Amino acid sequence: MEVKSTLKNFISSPNDLKALIGFSSCLESTILDWNSSTSPDYCSWSGVTCAATRVVRLELGSTRLGGKICESLASLDQLRVFNVSHNFFTGSLPENLFHLQNLEVLDVSNNHFEGPVSTAICSSFTQLRVFKFSNNFFSGEIPENLGNCSSLQHLSINGNDLLGRLPESIFQLQKLNELYLQDNKLSGTLSEGVGRLSNLVDFDISNNEFSGILPNIFGGLTRLKVFNAGSNRFTGQLPRSLVNSPSLEMLTLTNNSLGGSINLNCSAMKNLTTIGFVSNQFHCLTPGSLSNCSKLEAISLGHSNFSCEISVNFKNLRSLTQLAVGKYGLRNLSATLEVLSYCRNLSMLILSRNFHNEEMPQPQGQNLEFSNLKDFALVNSQIKGSIPNWLSGCKMLEMLDLSWNHLTGSIPSWIGKFNNLHYLDLLNNSFTGNIPQTLTMFLSLQNKNSSLERTLFPFPFGTGTLRRMKYEKLSSFRPSLLLSYNKLEGLIWTSFGNLKGLHAMDLKHNSLSGPIPWEVSGMTMLEILDLSHNKLSGEIPQSLIKLSFLSSFDVSYNELHGEIPTKGQFDTFPTTSFEGNKGLYRHSTSGFKPYPPDETRAQTHHQKLEIIGFPFWFGALAAFLIAIAICFAYG
Repeated sequence: MEVKSTLKNFISSPNDLKALIGFSSCLESTILDWNSSTSPDYCSWSGVTCAATRVVRLELGSTRLGGKICESLASLDQLRVFNVSHNFFTGSLPENLFHLQNLEVLDVSNNHFEGPVSTAICSSFTQLRVFKFSNNFFSGEIPENLGNCSSLQHLSINGNDLLGRLPESIFQLQKLNELYLQDNKLSGTLSEGVGRLSNLVDFDISNNEFSGILPNIFGGLTRLKVFNAGSNRFTGQLPRSLVNSPSLEMLTLTNNSLGGSINLNCSAMKNLTTIGFVSNQFHCLTPGSLSNCSKLEAISLGHSNFSCEISVNFKNLRSLTQLAVGKYGLRNLSATLEVLSYCRNLSMLILSRNFHNEEMPQPQGQNLEFSNLKDFALVNSQIKGSIPNWLSGCKMLEMLDLSWNHLTGSIPSWIGKFNNLHYLDLLNNSFTGNIPQTLTMFLSLQNKNSSLERTLFPFPFGTGTLRRMKYEKLSSFRPSLLLSYNKLEGLIWTSFGNLKGLHAMDLKHNSLSGPIPWEVSGMTMLEILDLSHNKLSGEIPQSLIKLSFLSSFDVSYNELHGEIPTKGQFDTFPTTSFEGNKGLYRHSTSGFKPYPPDETRAQTHHQKLEIIGFPFWFGALAAFLIAIAICFAYG
């Protein structure tokens, strides 16, 4: 029985004590209760578990330790579990660590280890069940003798710099049920030997350089639930055994060169909940191709070279909660929304870069009902018309993005009644009138701790350029109000100061007038404030120096005058943030030379922003952090 020692007459193992002290000596910080002089019973030390005074478990994950792993650790010859994951260890792993014959769990994931994976691996690990090397900087090829770990059930070496082909020996691991190889530089074809891993449940090879066709080996993988081969170079059609897999639940093939029909046999694939097929060369879905997939919860399609439609059979997908269809050549927005309104559980709907130059539907006599919708994006589609009234029924909305269209009319006041809205992006349209005062009343943004942090699309979004990052949550999705590049007039409301949780407010390139309210300083979490290219007058309020998180500030090309505030973040803003205001000056010994409006430079500045500046990258990327690999990131 493994317990923490409570023996009064503790008899230590000299080798184990020496090994632990040696391990501690290589750390860059101390473990508080590891002190042999004050506490000789090392079995009572944190992270240490003994059996009959012999150390059998050393579990120090997520303890903020750094330094190197000393060779003395190999003296713990009874060690079964070694876990130092989620720390800051560096260097290479000592060779003799791989000779611990009793080791069952080895977890060094999420550190900064480097160098090749030892060729001594599995020479002594006859009992090893769990092997986790993920998210480090290991390089070179995967050792061939990895197949000698015959008891291995979990293997994760993802998130490193490994290259070359998969060694055939891996396919001898008959007990393996989890295999994670994603985010490396592995190449070659996918061997038919994978079909021998009959106990495999989770298999992820995404974000590598595999090529060729997907082998027709899935008939032997009768327990496989998750297969992710996204962001590789696979070609050809979907193998017959894959589209008939009765066990498969999640299938992700984004960003490859696969083609042909998406001919899923939903009658056989009764457990399928998630499919991701963005950035391939597939044909449009045939009308009945998904109608029998009754458990489907999440679908991502996109980057089709065909003109496609959402089939009326989508009405049958009553379990559907998340749908992202970007740049799919969709047409007939009105019919699409009517069909999807039958999917009553839909919480995320991304339809960007479709329906080009169509009218926003304004149904008469019946309302489109999306009562559970939390995220709606229809971006960069040149949609005409006005914001439809049926959206007012989407009381659960947290993200609304209608940017880069041709929408006109006023911004409806009912948008401000969405109590959960964190992100509103209407930039690059032709909205007129005043900013509705209700936009200053979002309940979700009146708390300075506001954020949109919840689980979304249940498959990976990261690409090779974003490796080591996970996008399962929107922890960096900044609460934002983006209304730039419109024709809005009137004042900036003093009540904007109520939005303590807002991180970004972009109102540039409108016709707003009047003063900048000093109450804006109440937006204590504000990081970005862009009021440039308007008709604002008066002085820059001194109260804005209280905005300690403000990292980007621009009031250029207005009609402001007076002294530019000093102290706080204002000492860090470039002079371009204030140019184009004849009356502005900065008090200093050398004085401040104002930057008068220069029409040529202003025009160039405008064009640059439209291409690579804040409106595009912040508006597009932030809004579609939720679908970075599934909507239009590569279009």
